[in-house]
Amino acid sequence: MTEKVITKLTMIIPSLPDQIQLVEEKGEQLAALAGFSEDDRDNMAIALTEVVANAIYHGNKGNPEKTVTICFRVRQGSITIEITDEGDGFNPHSIADPLQPENLLKDSGRGIFIVRALMDSVKYRFKPNAGTTVVLSKHVT
Repeated sequence: MTEKVITKLTMIIPSLPDQIQLVEEKGEQLAALAGFSEDDRDNMAIALTEVVANAIYHGNKGNPEKTVTICFRVRQGSITIEITDEGDGFNPHSIADPLQPENLLKDSGRGIFIVRALMDSVKYRFKPNAGTTVVLSKHVT
C-alpha cells in the first residue's frame, strides 16, 4: 500500500551557487517531516546538493537566466525529489568510473557515483533541448 503524500513543494531557483544552500535547508526540513534520522537527512542533503550543483554548473552552464526546478514529494517514511535543469542533457552511462585507477586523482567525476551510493533510487529523464530531470528517492531505513 502506498503511503499518503504528506506534502509537495516546488522550488524554482536561478542558476546561482548561493541557491544551493536554500535547497539543502528545505530538503533537510522535508526529510525530517518524512521521519528520516539525522544521518539519513545528511546523506539525502549531500545527494540533493550534488544534483542541484550539477544542474546549475553542468546543465545550465551557470547561466543565471536559466532555472533549476526542484519538486519534493514527501510521504511518511520516504521522499522523492525531481531536479530539472534547462540544459542539453548528458549520457549517465558515459561518466567515467571514479574507482578506476586512471580516475582516482581527478578533481571531478565523483558526484553521480556518490549520489547513487546515498540514495535508494536515481533515475534520469531527458527531453531534447528542454533539459534533464534527475529523480532521487530515499526510504527510511
